[in-house]
Amino acid sequence: MTGSEIAAAITNSAGYEWRVELRHLRYFVAVAATGNVSQAAKKFRVAQPALSRQIRDLEAELGAPLLERTARGVRLTDLGRHFATEAQAVLARADAALQSARAIAKGESGELHLGYAPSPTAELLPRALHAFQNVAPGVRIVLHDASTDEMLVGLREGTLQVAMLVEPCVEALRDLAFEALQTYPMNVALAPTHPLARQQSVGLKRLLLEKLVTYSRSDYGEYHAMLKLIFAPVGEMPPISAECDSVSSLIAAVEAGRGVAIVPSVLRCLASDRLKLRPLTPEPDRLVIGFSFQAARINPLTRRLIETLRALRKVAASNAAA
Repeated sequence: MTGSEIAAAITNSAGYEWRVELRHLRYFVAVAATGNVSQAAKKFRVAQPALSRQIRDLEAELGAPLLERTARGVRLTDLGRHFATEAQAVLARADAALQSARAIAKGESGELHLGYAPSPTAELLPRALHAFQNVAPGVRIVLHDASTDEMLVGLREGTLQVAMLVEPCVEALRDLAFEALQTYPMNVALAPTHPLARQQSVGLKRLLLEKLVTYSRSDYGEYHAMLKLIFAPVGEMPPISAECDSVSSLIAAVEAGRGVAIVPSVLRCLASDRLKLRPLTPEPDRLVIGFSFQAARINPLTRRLIETLRALRKVAASNAAA
C-alpha cells in the first residue's frame, strides 16, 4: 500500500464519523514495539482478548490488516509499519499538548504581558523579573513601556495582565485592583554645580526662585497633579522651563542647567553622578509604587506573577525593618 493510500485510509472524510481513539493507537503502538499482544496487554493492565478486540476494531476502521498473526505472535504488515510511525507521531503530539496544557494550568508556561513605568520602577522591575524567572522559568514576559493611562486601558482590554506603576487615583482605578510595593520620598534633582546641591535639604519656598523641568503635561497628567499637591503648602509653583517626554531627557535638561526637577528618590539609580538629589522640606507625601491588575481576569499565570510580587514586597518590608 502506498503512502497516499495509507493517508487516505486514516483520513476522516467529510460526513464520516471517525471512531478511532488515542487508546486504540496506544495499544497498537505497544503491540508494534513488542511484537506480542500479551506483553502489550500486561503493560496496560488489560485482558489480552480485550486488547486484541481493540486492534481488530482499528483494522476494521482502516479497512485493512495491520498485523499478521503467526504461531509465535504477530508481525506488522506494510500498512502496519507505516501506520505505527504515524501513530507514534500522533501520540507524541498529544502527549506534548497535554504537558503544555498542564504547565499553563499550573502557571509554569505561557506568555504574560506586563506594563511598567520606566523611572519609578527602575529598582523594582529588575528584582521582580529575576524573582519570577526563578519560580516560573518557562513563562515568557513581554514588557510594555507605557503611560499610566495606557496601562489602565491595557488592563481593562486584556492586552496587559499586570502593570507596575505609580498609584493612580481612586477614580482612575475603578474596576481594577492596586497593591502597593514600595514608597519613595520626593526629592529635588539638581545639576552638580547648582548652589543648592551643597545643601542637605531644600525648602519648597526656596524653589520658587528656580525654574522647573517636568515631564510633558500631555503624557504625564498625573505628575503635574502631584506637583500641585507638593507646592500647595507654599501657595504657588515655580515657572516651568522645559517639559520632557522621557526620564533620559529630563535628566539631560537638569544636568544642562535648564532648571530643577521634582522626582522620587529612585531616580538616583538612573541619574547616578549626573544629578544631585536632595530632600524637600516640608516633606511631601511619599510616592507609592505598586502593581495593578483586573481581578476578574486572573488566570494561573497572572496569579503566579502576583504571588511573586507579593513575596517581593514582604522581602522589601523585612529588609527595611532590619
